[in-house]
Order: sequence, then structure tokens, then C-alpha cells
Amino acid sequence: MAPDTERGPLFRPILPHQHSRVTYAELLFDLVFVFAVTQVSHTLLANFTPLGAVQTTLLLLSVWWVWVYTSWITNWLNPELTPVRVLLFLLMLGGLVLSTSIPTAFDSRGLWFALAYAAMQVGRTVFWLVSTPRERTAARMSAVRILVWLSTSAIFWIAGGFAQGHARLVLWILALGIEYISPAVRFWIPKYGASSVADWYVDGGHMAERCAGFIIIALGESIVVTGATFADLNWTREVVVAFLSSFVASLAMWWIYFHKGAEAGSELISNSSEPGRLARLAYTYLHLPIVAGIILSAVADDLVLWHPLGRSDARTVLSAVGGPLLFLLGTILFKHTIRGFLQLSHGVGIIALCAIGWFGREWSPLALSILTTAVMIVVAIWESLSLRSGAAKKSRAEAAQSDATIA
Repeated sequence: MAPDTERGPLFRPILPHQHSRVTYAELLFDLVFVFAVTQVSHTLLANFTPLGAVQTTLLLLSVWWVWVYTSWITNWLNPELTPVRVLLFLLMLGGLVLSTSIPTAFDSRGLWFALAYAAMQVGRTVFWLVSTPRERTAARMSAVRILVWLSTSAIFWIAGGFAQGHARLVLWILALGIEYISPAVRFWIPKYGASSVADWYVDGGHMAERCAGFIIIALGESIVVTGATFADLNWTREVVVAFLSSFVASLAMWWIYFHKGAEAGSELISNSSEPGRLARLAYTYLHLPIVAGIILSAVADDLVLWHPLGRSDARTVLSAVGGPLLFLLGTILFKHTIRGFLQLSHGVGIIALCAIGWFGREWSPLALSILTTAVMIVVAIWESLSLRSGAAKKSRAEAAQSDATIA
């Protein structure tokens, strides 16, 4: 089928009854964010203090936001075309500067981080605006609105890059707040108002696949960090058990997200009458705690491998319990969005993790790791069995209804 030129020559063609595939250029772009996620987890591990946690959270929010905005743009533009590929390659370069600046973003490389981030956000939006035909007035106005918001936040990013100490943190929090609020208010600007959700056409299957890919990135980073740490240690019985526990926990997270949730999300958004609204909530916002949970779990795995015995300190408890807790909070909200009900298995898992955290200082890091992994395994198995039972009941009900209709 020929490309749909009504959207513009650089836009993806809309093919009936199928979603656009994730291209190799997008996958290459994602590799930069493997490095970025690794940098975030290492930065938290090296500076696990209240201030360090706030700073690292801001850095993670920034990494996620620049990645998810790029995913929205490549949901519209066609990365198989040379100009769009060049855009992605330039964004990769900016992403590398951003990633390498993360460990010292609040020290010597703050301006580099800010310039790279602002250039990626603003430059990509300018490209989108220029690529949109003039007759597509609504789409062009959406690009203008987003550009206004991102340009405003860029002022605070760059000002923060020049500032020092707490002033940098405050300015960057303001910049990030502007960007995170903007989709919720549909990029309202004076005189022109807000965008319509109908203007945010999104290829649901492609968006779901892109976000699932980022979950794979985070899980892969977790496994790589754990494997690298394990390779440098003496393989005592406690270290081996800690390594196995962290590996099984990663598998349980994969199962909880991918066994049914990712597929159901892709199907729902593909058939939704408002895919833009659903993508904004389920993928732009609700995937963030899932990613944060995986990264925090990776930090916990490293701490447990290095010190499996003795009583757990505060940072071990916070990371070992907080990682799975954030992950389950994100997945229960994500699945509520796509299924319309709260998953009981996830709710019980959240309660169990809170109980473990309450008594966490009494246990060794290894015991904490084993307990939290056990909770994740139970959640994964419970959900699988409940969904299978629900599907079987639905099939029997449909068969009975069919028989009644025939009779």
C-alpha cells in the first residue's frame, strides 16, 4: 500500500488492521538508553543519601521523558526515511552526551547535561513542526504548543546548568515540573488554548511495543549489573544464593509485565477510540514507576551481593523492598487502565512488601532479597492462574450462550 501522503511525506503510512513495526533505527536509538539507565543506577548506588535520591530521581525522570517524547515522534514520523533517521542519529549523539553527564550532572557537567537535554527536546519538536504540512493546521498547532512548553522549560534547564548547588536542583525541578504538567493540561497556551485529544493520533501497537522495549532495557540493565558484580566476587554460598535470588526476581518481573499485561495493553490501545488519551496515561506516565522499580531493584541486587550477611541498613531495606514495591504499584495501575479492575495478586503483593519493609532492619540483606523475590514469584503465579481461570469461565459462558441461541 502506498504511503498516506495526506499526513506528510515524512510521516508513517497508516495501514489498515496492522500497526507499524518498530524499526532498526529506533532499536539502535534505544541502545543509548541502556547506557543511560546504567548510569542512573550507578549514580544512585554511589550517592545513596536523601539528597542523592532526589537528584537521581530527577535524572531518571529526565531520561524517561526524553525517551518517551522521542517514541511519540517516531510513532508519527517514519524512521525508514533518511531525514528521520538522521534526526534519530543526532538524538543518539545528544543522548550519549546526556548519559555521560549523569554521574556529575550536579557537579562539573551540569551545563553539558542541560544543553544536551534541552537541545534534544526542542530540536526534535522543531523537526516535527517543519515536517508537518501547512494544511494540517491542527497537527501543526499541536507541535507549536509543545514547542512553547519545551522552550520554556529549556530556559530553566540551561539556567540550572549555570547555577550551583541547591539552586541547580530547584531550577531543574521547575523545568521538569513544566514538562510533566504540560501533557496533563494538553499543552494549553494563551490565545490558542489546549490541544484536542483527537489530535493526538497514535499507533497503539507501536507505542505499546516501544514501551515494552524500554522495560526490556531496564531489566537487561539489571541483569548485566548483577552479572558484572557477581563476576568480581568470591563465589561463596551466600553470594551464589544472592545472585540466584536477584536473577529469579528479574524473571518474575518479566513474567508479571509481559505474560498478559503487555499484550493486553497493545490490544486495548490499538482498538481504543481515544488512543492518544490512553497512551498519555498508560504509557507516558504509568510506565515510569515500573522502570524506576526495576532500576532500584538493580541497586538492591548490587548491595546484597556485596554484603549478604549481617543486619540490613536503611539503604538496603529501601532498595530491596522499594524496588519491587514501585514495580507492582506501576503494574497494578497500568493493568487497571487496560483491564478496568485492580489485580488482587498485585495488591496482596504490595501489602506483603510493606510488611517486609516494616521489619526489614531485623533481617540480613540476603534474607530480604529471598523474601521479596518470593513475593514476586507468588504474584506472578497467582496472576497467571487467576487470568487462566477467568478465561476458562468466559469461554464456558460464551459456549453456553451460543448453545442457548441455537436452541
